[in-house]
Amino acid sequence: MRTLYHLWLSPPCRKVRLVLGEKKLESENHIEPAWERREAFLTMNPAGEVPVMVEPDGAIFCDGTAISEYLDEIHPTPPLNGANAVERAEVRRLVGWFDGKFNREVTGKLVGEKVAKRLMRRGYPNSDAIRAGLSNIRYHLDYIGFLAERRNWLAGDRLSLADLAAAAHISCVDYIGDVPWAHNESAKTWYARIKSRPSFRSILADLVPGLAPVESYTVLDF
Repeated sequence: MRTLYHLWLSPPCRKVRLVLGEKKLESENHIEPAWERREAFLTMNPAGEVPVMVEPDGAIFCDGTAISEYLDEIHPTPPLNGANAVERAEVRRLVGWFDGKFNREVTGKLVGEKVAKRLMRRGYPNSDAIRAGLSNIRYHLDYIGFLAERRNWLAGDRLSLADLAAAAHISCVDYIGDVPWAHNESAKTWYARIKSRPSFRSILADLVPGLAPVESYTVLDF
């Protein structure tokens, strides 16, 4: 069986887990506190970052996007990366948006300050960063709502890696209750759809030691 080294509130890890869920692929998941820089883990990924996936034949894959695209290529049903070059370009653009821009402006400032610093014991949260994250997320919810109102899913007619990347980040922020769902109903409706999918069940079961999620985190009809 394949093995996935991951962390609870890591969007790249959650993205891979959602891909595995959508493809109905099993994996044995291990929590890897990457900041401890375990020697055996660094041997697998010198970058010292999760996720890392080890296939049954021993092949090692690193990076959430690389792993997701690899899985989509070798297990093409259901397709998650677009049916043609135009669709793939849009999927990749949005994956880059959430893993890049959203991560810098929202996830890193909220989950990074409130959770990651605590787990890594790297001081107190930066209140200025948190205020910025709480402000920035409203703009991103509006963009999600804009896309959701014009398309069946964020990148087009079908569920794609774009939706999984977005949901991975949103779910991490939602764990700590920092998503202002009343701000954009279309974004909330989109998230409710993806949150209700079977692939999301393991995500909603995550529990960070010493930090319980907000009550609405596991509620499907929120």
